[in-house]
Amino acid sequence: MVPGFRQVNSWLHGWSGLILGWLLYAVFLTGTYSFFRDEITWWMQPELHGSIPDAETPERALAKVAELAPTAALWSVILPSDRTESVRLLWREAGQGEMRGRRMSGRHMDAGTGALLTPRETSGGEFLYHFHFELYAMPRTWGRWIVGIATMAMFVAIVSGVITHKKIFTDFFTFRPGKGQRSWLDAHNVTAVLSLPFHVMITFSGLVLLAGTLMPWGNLAAGVQGRGGQPATVAAGPAPEVEPGSRFAPLAPMLAAAEVAWGQPVGRFVVSDPAGPRPVLELAPRYNPSLLEGGGGGATRMRFDARSGTLLESVGTPERSAARAVAASLNSLHRGRFADPLLRWVYFLAGVGGTLMVATGLVLWSVKRAAQRRDAPAPFGHRLVANLNVGAVAGMPVAIAAHFWANRLLPVDLPDRAGWEINVFFLVWLLTFLHPLLRPLKRAWVEQLAAAAALLALLPVLNALTTPFTLIDTLAAGRWLLAGFDLTMLGLAALFAVAAWKMHRHDPTRKAGRAGPARREDQPAPVAAE
Repeated sequence: MVPGFRQVNSWLHGWSGLILGWLLYAVFLTGTYSFFRDEITWWMQPELHGSIPDAETPERALAKVAELAPTAALWSVILPSDRTESVRLLWREAGQGEMRGRRMSGRHMDAGTGALLTPRETSGGEFLYHFHFELYAMPRTWGRWIVGIATMAMFVAIVSGVITHKKIFTDFFTFRPGKGQRSWLDAHNVTAVLSLPFHVMITFSGLVLLAGTLMPWGNLAAGVQGRGGQPATVAAGPAPEVEPGSRFAPLAPMLAAAEVAWGQPVGRFVVSDPAGPRPVLELAPRYNPSLLEGGGGGATRMRFDARSGTLLESVGTPERSAARAVAASLNSLHRGRFADPLLRWVYFLAGVGGTLMVATGLVLWSVKRAAQRRDAPAPFGHRLVANLNVGAVAGMPVAIAAHFWANRLLPVDLPDRAGWEINVFFLVWLLTFLHPLLRPLKRAWVEQLAAAAALLALLPVLNALTTPFTLIDTLAAGRWLLAGFDLTMLGLAALFAVAAWKMHRHDPTRKAGRAGPARREDQPAPVAAE
């Protein structure tokens, strides 16, 4: 009998999700953390936590970079924001040519005192961010190809899942706890439908971002083009009069004018040719003001004569063709460059929903086949998938928590310290895959979920023991950048603790009831909410 359209999509949904499901879970989880990658990096550099900005911070930063690099061809100052409270000073010496900001010389500065700070070496949130789309320890192109193929599988699984579950929106309002496979299917449906627009957007936009890697032939045929057009030039004119003893005009009026024009604070400023006769001060907003500014730096700028404070040019969002506008918008939507703190939390929670969707799908595959076997011995392949699910689903949060612990416990002067933080992550993750092979399956789930809960819950305690900044102090001072990290870790710890407790209380005999004998302890029976 020829299978119907829905049956074909059901088969496609199950296998496309399973084959790359573990990788998709890791990509979704690290991508969810990456929405707060700047905040994670800030937390992982406690030497910067004493910095408290004030109204004089921009002038203080300009004076400090002028002191550090008086003959530089360009100065760049990244101001404090809701994502970091210190100042980043960057400069490029004359004769070095056009170089990206990450290759410029730089220092951190205390925003309140102007003192230079030396934070510890750390992989920070950047490791999780880059792992999300190019993995690790392999050529970047290979990593992007692998993630791109997994993303395509994710998109296929989403579309086929919607087709397969004809009552998916009805089932969204139905959750039957304590029903084994039925409960896992309900959980999978709820997490899928709750954030379905986000899942479609984030998956499709991820494919668009990786299109240049997956389908490079267009770029090769047309030649690789630079990002954006040529920067607008400042019209030449007579040099302004410079007051004796004054090198630059006050920054405050220029920053205020930009903030009024954009409706948001200035995020950074650049001084071009600071030692020349006509230095130009360029201001950029904290967030990209439009979805059409898809890159990390955006395009909106205001340029002033740095000596007189005269506005030279104001550049807004550039006009784009329809194709470029769509690509830029998807870029912005995927990365959230435009997002304020509240919207980043929406992204984060939607990402958590997507991670749970993949996790429940992986567990459901094992639970469904265990129910079909009843008391028959499990094939080797089914046992292997059930055990690997533990390390993939519960193990990765344990590894991420260990990554944070390594940041505080490794010696500050350890050579290649950032690399060792990453080594700890992978060593712990490997152990979580080996652990289920040595323990009964149910106990492995309980122990790894409990380990994730304990490691995350104790992070605020570890931070208080290794730095001067406790959660109580940061809450009292209203320093939500630091307190928010600790509170988020406590919230995640509570979720894992509940899952571990439910798993511990799970009793297969109550689920089996009159239907048949109890499931053995070594069969995959992750807890359903009761």
